[in-house]
Amino acid sequence: MYAARCLQRLGRLTIHVDPETNVHAWGRARELSTEHDLTAYDAAYLELALRRHSPLASCDLALIEAGRKTGLEVLGD
Repeated sequence: MYAARCLQRLGRLTIHVDPETNVHAWGRARELSTEHDLTAYDAAYLELALRRHSPLASCDLALIEAGRKTGLEVLGD
């Protein structure tokens, strides 16, 4: 039941897929992963926020720290 409720909630969201993430995956995102000791997954979120000049929302402490070090507005903690 929990999974079904979560999927229903997700189904109500407007989800946008960034068409450029794959272009940056082996470049800037990989560099960010190395620089901040992040997983590739977290580095992709960081790269996207940096590229779009958007705030970064996370509960992941390493990602929050990396976001702050790069000068992003960070929501979470």
